[in-house]
Amino acid sequence: MDRNECTIDLFRGWMQWAMEHDTKLDFNSTSFSHPKSGSLTLANPDEEIRQFWIEHTRRCREIANEIGKFQQDPCCINIWIHDGSKDFTVNRYRYRELLKDSLDQILAKQYKWEKSSIESKLFGIGLETMTVGSNDFYTAYASRNNVMITLDTGHFHPTESVADKVSSMLLFVPELMLHVSRPVRWDSDHVTLMDDPTLELFQEIVRAGALNRVHYGLDYFDGSINRIGAYVIGSRAAQRCMTRALLEPVQTIRDYETTDKGFQKLAYIEEEKSLPWAAVYDEFCVREDVPVGLDIIPEIEQYEHEVTSRR
Repeated sequence: MDRNECTIDLFRGWMQWAMEHDTKLDFNSTSFSHPKSGSLTLANPDEEIRQFWIEHTRRCREIANEIGKFQQDPCCINIWIHDGSKDFTVNRYRYRELLKDSLDQILAKQYKWEKSSIESKLFGIGLETMTVGSNDFYTAYASRNNVMITLDTGHFHPTESVADKVSSMLLFVPELMLHVSRPVRWDSDHVTLMDDPTLELFQEIVRAGALNRVHYGLDYFDGSINRIGAYVIGSRAAQRCMTRALLEPVQTIRDYETTDKGFQKLAYIEEEKSLPWAAVYDEFCVREDVPVGLDIIPEIEQYEHEVTSRR
């Protein structure tokens, strides 16, 4: 079965597994690693190839809707394509015109249990000169068509602030999807940590009062260290960032800013950094009956000895 023939039947096993483990599923289309991928898919001037990928993405939306209906919770489907050019091109407008038309066809039908999101990237390996689905393109498309947009923290220039994009985009799109990762140089497969960019990202969401308009996904797949350890460290880093963001006395700080009391505002922001937020997170772990702090190390080592080392 090729990708333009995929149906919900291929994923019923996953749906059953998720239900048994009280887990909800999201979904995505996949346009890379295929004989018809090349450097262009939804933006391909070859109409036969473009329609192949349009049909694949349409069917993925249908699958996502069936998953959402089954789990009685909307299934987010993320649309990311690698389309671009390794070297200089004079056809930027044409490629983006084709991508726009492809998305129009893909997103024409409305579903009850599916939420589509479109994701940009600065560049990809072998496609360094031009990316069809740039941040500018998808921001404009999502704004005009009322579509959710995905912000992957590893898909922007290292000097860009993804946190700064949150307030702007939330004014023009219904919802945001986050792929929270830790980029090094240019991409995002490193374990998420509680670093300044991640903390600022969560702070901006809380400050905007947008907790119910943002979907949170952790996007890292570092295989150079214990995979369970990587998962736990990254998940807890994101939780810690959210904990600090939620504990920030934002209204007090905002009042100082509104009344032009600059030093008071700055004093609160500095003092907040050393408040005992970590004790709040430790208490959360206690109440959830999971290891606190470095107690994760022996737990993960035991799992590695008893389970993963035998695979």
